[in-house]
Amino acid sequence: MDGTRLYDILDAAARDAPDAPALSVDGTTWTFRELRSRTDALSSHLAARCSPGARVALLAHNRPEYVAAYYGVPRDGRILVPLNQRLHPREWADQIVRSGAGLIIGETGLLDRLAAEGEFPADLRPPLVAVEDLPWDAAPPTHERAAAASDTEVAWLMFTSGTTGRPKGVRLTHRSLLAGIGVSASGRPVRPDDVFLTPFPLCHVAGYQVMLHHLFRRHAVVLRRFDAATLVAAARRHGVTSLSLAPTMLEDLLAHVEADPAARDALRAGLRVISYGSAPMPVPLLRRADDVLGCDLNQGFGMTELSGNATFLSPGDHRAAIASRPELAASAGRPGEGVEIAVIGADGTSLPPGALGEVVVRGAQVTTGYWDDPDATAEAFSGDWFRTGDVGRVDADGYLYLVDRLKDVIITGGENVSSREVEDVLRTVPGVGQVAVIGLPDPRWGQTVCAVIVPDGVPPDGDELSGACRARLAGFKTPRRIEFVDALPRTATGKIRKSALRAHLSDHP
Repeated sequence: MDGTRLYDILDAAARDAPDAPALSVDGTTWTFRELRSRTDALSSHLAARCSPGARVALLAHNRPEYVAAYYGVPRDGRILVPLNQRLHPREWADQIVRSGAGLIIGETGLLDRLAAEGEFPADLRPPLVAVEDLPWDAAPPTHERAAAASDTEVAWLMFTSGTTGRPKGVRLTHRSLLAGIGVSASGRPVRPDDVFLTPFPLCHVAGYQVMLHHLFRRHAVVLRRFDAATLVAAARRHGVTSLSLAPTMLEDLLAHVEADPAARDALRAGLRVISYGSAPMPVPLLRRADDVLGCDLNQGFGMTELSGNATFLSPGDHRAAIASRPELAASAGRPGEGVEIAVIGADGTSLPPGALGEVVVRGAQVTTGYWDDPDATAEAFSGDWFRTGDVGRVDADGYLYLVDRLKDVIITGGENVSSREVEDVLRTVPGVGQVAVIGLPDPRWGQTVCAVIVPDGVPPDGDELSGACRARLAGFKTPRRIEFVDALPRTATGKIRKSALRAHLSDHP
């Protein structure tokens, strides 16, 4: 791949195809020339406000300026800190303070919420700048890029949910992100006539797929939020050939087009492939998608710490799963080019094919570690292997199968929820004695958040418990199911046996 920095992708595309459409969001389309111009204007503005190495937080829904920030903030050594717009303002404030962000760019409505509800130390509230007020038409930078600029510089600092009760800031360098893009280019090839559409929030690492398509001078269409009817309309308007969806989104899309034959036929006529992640594809859904849309499917397994996807279940694998090998539908696929996958035991030694252990990954796309957290960084690595925290196995043909998670992270609708984080909030409610938060299977969201509580005296009501969570956490972290029990199952050493809780409650919905 030419270049050593994210900006080099855009710069090369703007030279080669200046008038080709680069990006469409919510009815606005920018050519590569226009995207580079706005990216350069943002870089110039930042050069006058903060030094290289400064962290710049971004708080916005999907919009074209978000992609300009992807490239423009780290263009000359600054670090982009994307904030998940679905979080609570107190969570935004915590991540802003922990990252040391010296400037916050955001949409006016979200900034108003941050100012009203975010909790900052008195001397640590950075300036807020409305994205609408930035000089997007300013002249390009006249300063030279730093001679010492390196692909090992952190480009994005992206927070992800951990299991210690607080999210961790993942350091993603130019090198790791470019490597992740290259790996996906091998596992999800981009064709010369592709037009890509994604409804995923650009604050997630999945946004790297936009840059993947820019690498090949292709048009990326981004929805402000997922809606099946809006997706179909955008696909028809822009001639979309490639989609990226979560399985729950695919279900909604199928239901929509099954009820609207004209929409189904229009989508089917142009669609080549649907890429998905965050959960395996159930065989019945796979067959339904094949029947209704008639396109290829491609699954990717990845995480923020891997700068994107690392393994892929190819279209050929999906066709085999439909025809004769249904077990393949449960696989996360095989590694992309330049990625190594292994399974290790508790002692850190490599295990043979078929054995269950912790999945580890090695390659240039792996994070350099966590921001200002050397202990978490040390814990996340076994030598030069990154420990994913997933339990799985690799079969003799190199296919990865994920079985469980080592730690109790709940994945609901593609979002990670730390069980301990929710437990800490619930313990503040009067009447809660002991509590365990677990994820239970959900046909729509993958998992649903469930709180199991041993009362201390009079049990609190559900509204009080939900209200406490909504006051401090994002809505998707609030338990949808609450169970009161006399005691929590524990091991001989006093640890709560969450596996027993999951098994019992899954059998008693």
